[in-house]
Amino acid sequence: MIPILTALMPVVGDVIDRIIPDKNAQAKAKAEIELKLVEAANAGMLGQLDINKAEASHRSVWVSGWRPSVGWVCSTAFAAHFVIFPLTAWGAQIFGHHLPPPVDFDMDSLMTVLLGLLGIGGLRTYEKQKGLTK
Repeated sequence: MIPILTALMPVVGDVIDRIIPDKNAQAKAKAEIELKLVEAANAGMLGQLDINKAEASHRSVWVSGWRPSVGWVCSTAFAAHFVIFPLTAWGAQIFGHHLPPPVDFDMDSLMTVLLGLLGIGGLRTYEKQKGLTK
């Protein structure tokens, strides 16, 4: 479930429990409210997908190019941190040179952006299940 809905439903449930005395009516009201909240969240996500499609198909690189540029920057930083710097230090040690330690990356921020771009937050699965992507 969407995190905001998970946080919101106990509060809504408490309010419904106080307003509606009948247990069956409480359960029905909670289910209806949860359904409406999920539908509203899904509508927002589908709206964002439409915006993403419009941006991606735009002719100007200033509109359609920002996602690929962020992806390239993230993948370059990831490769530098885990491949280029270690291999360079290893190669320098083989030839008797000692290099200073590489610049320390803020890997938490990098991984947040990179995993979001890769769709590892669950939304990619949603898109695949709905047939919105190839």
